[in-house]
Order: sequence, then structure tokens, then C-alpha cells
Amino acid sequence: MTDAEKPETPETKGATETTSGADVPPDHISVNPRSKWFDGEKLQRGIGIRFKGTERTNIEEYCISEGWVKVQAGKTMDRKGNPLTIKLNGPVEAWYEDLGDSPPVAKA
Repeated sequence: MTDAEKPETPETKGATETTSGADVPPDHISVNPRSKWFDGEKLQRGIGIRFKGTERTNIEEYCISEGWVKVQAGKTMDRKGNPLTIKLNGPVEAWYEDLGDSPPVAKA
């Protein structure tokens, strides 16, 4: 089945798949200000994440090209007061939420 023959699902309806550009979120970003992957300006725009076909709001860090996300492991903290995270593998999609109903989606 080619891309043109695939039916539009709610997850892909109106979304444009791209890998780079000004309106596409970065490949790797973190919400932790101490991380080298933190970018406050891009996070303020609001980044939507879809992991394994489900929209998620509890993502601490993600990497689209490597196909993983980090989520907080309950309410446990390490000795420095940072939340403990676990790394989950699977397909990751990201988009800027401020672009409306059909934003460009970054996929691997």
C-alpha cells in the first residue's frame, strides 16, 4: 500500500511529515534546564509528542532519530533532587502546538 492509498487516521489527519525547517521541533530536546539539550525558546512554543501512536504530556526528554523518550518514574527523586527517569524505545513524532490543526510533524 502506497502513502497515497493509506487511509487518514485521526493521528495523521492534516499533518505534514517533515524532518527539518523553522516550524519543525528539534530532533532532541529536554525539559531539564541543566541538560545540554534544553532550549527554553522552543519549549515555550509548546511541543506535542506522540509516542507509539499515543499523545503524551509527561515526556522529560526525547530523541526522534534514535526513537526513544524519557519519562519520570513515579515520584522518586535522585540524591540531587532530580526526578528519576526511564527510557522507553519506540517511534516518536513531534510538532509545535502553536501552529494550529495541521502542523508539520517531525518523524524518524
